Amino acid sequence: MLEISRYTERDQEGVKAVSLFEDQNLFAATADDFLKSESATMHLYVIKLNSQIVGFFKIDIAYFHDVDFCPENCIGLRTFVIDQKLQGKGIGKQALMALFTYLAKYYSNYQRVYLTVNCKNTVARRCYETAGFAFTGERYLGGLFGPQEIMYHDI
Repeated sequence: MLEISRYTERDQEGVKAVSLFEDQNLFAATADDFLKSESATMHLYVIKLNSQIVGFFKIDIAYFHDVDFCPENCIGLRTFVIDQKLQGKGIGKQALMALFTYLAKYYSNYQRVYLTVNCKNTVARRCYETAGFAFTGERYLGGLFGPQEIMYHDI
């Protein structure tokens, strides 16, 4: 069974065990960077499959401060990571579908969730699209590793 839960200290070892393929490190933060980024506006989450951590992500409730395409009543999805050993098995899509349900319950005061995905990261882009994210038709050019597609999903 797949579940999403807020990160706690007891999740630290499991998060550190999650790894990406080397070429994916350009597009997502490392586990250590993820763990250091928690704040009042940056909420850390883990993805568990049968009680084992298989991924993680961040919800940024102040995303609109960093990018001009996100309205104030919307949030951002950042650093969505699924362990390399489990990629290609539908777990990313399943986690995103669970995320939509979670957001509707716990972030219902926000209108949409936005994300950017690097144009070179075609596998991630396809996963987001298959799960239900829509393209805005615009690109974000502020990324460190090239242009990114802007996507959103209504909450």
